Amino acid sequence: MKAIVIDNYGGKEQLKEREMEKPAINENQVLVEIHATSINPIDWKLREGYLKEMLPWEFPIILGWDAAGVIAEVGANVKHFSVGDRVFTRPATTRQGTYAEFVPVEEELLAHMPEAMSFEEGAAIPLTGLTAYQCLVDFAELKKGDKVLIHAGAGGVGSMAIQIANSIGAYVATTASDKNDELVKSLGANRVINYREEDFSELLEDFDAVLDTMGGEILDKSFKVLKKGGKLISIAGQPSSEKAEQHEVKASDYWLEPSGEQLQKLANLYVSGELKPEIGHIFEFTEQGLKDAHELSESHHARGKIVIKVKSS
Repeated sequence: MKAIVIDNYGGKEQLKEREMEKPAINENQVLVEIHATSINPIDWKLREGYLKEMLPWEFPIILGWDAAGVIAEVGANVKHFSVGDRVFTRPATTRQGTYAEFVPVEEELLAHMPEAMSFEEGAAIPLTGLTAYQCLVDFAELKKGDKVLIHAGAGGVGSMAIQIANSIGAYVATTASDKNDELVKSLGANRVINYREEDFSELLEDFDAVLDTMGGEILDKSFKVLKKGGKLISIAGQPSSEKAEQHEVKASDYWLEPSGEQLQKLANLYVSGELKPEIGHIFEFTEQGLKDAHELSESHHARGKIVIKVKSS
């Protein structure tokens, strides 16, 4: 099978196209023929070597942890999926990622794709959608009428989080540039703060939850908008435990747990029209295509998701 791999840590020039052996599956896995994958910051952070202590893998490494495609093989113990099923998934975090024509996936990490969902849409949802869902539903326990601030609402996680919060019935504030104002409003944001001209921490107060996707100063200032007992979750840094105590809030960093069951819930939101991935860019599945996609993701200025079309369908 064709794959894009890295043999060393470093810049985007480390991405190399290679012919690899098709992966074998165990009795609890299926083999997914990938039609589309997508780019997430974990991809280039791992490529640069920032995560090598957390994930000490041997080379070559196939990056990528989002996939939509068709099941090509099923293991003996697989009960709910068959060859030919259209599925999407956030596979386990292994060195056998989704920048490839095939990927092995555990049954419990799979979800059936709705008929109306394209493979590009299916590849755009899993990692960002599950991250947003777990932050807002599992950690923040967001409910109808709650007020939530979602940073960078036009980004991959932010755009999913706005829609999930909206489906719950929460009041949603978000930060965005003026060029993305209409986009985030169309996703369901009630209030948009132009981060270039306004300071969110001076404008908002008594919020139940904050989802931080930026880290650094933004994360530190986010404590100020929460009410006592509020919740701050960050996917971009470790919140200060001293500040959490001082503001009497619960604060945590976050690492995604892949889940087919929750992905199926996101599929249901797609069917009901409450969740639609915002795809900003589609690249071809070539060495150059992946390099260009990584460069765009690293710029932090991508609008919506960056998708890679692996197979023409």
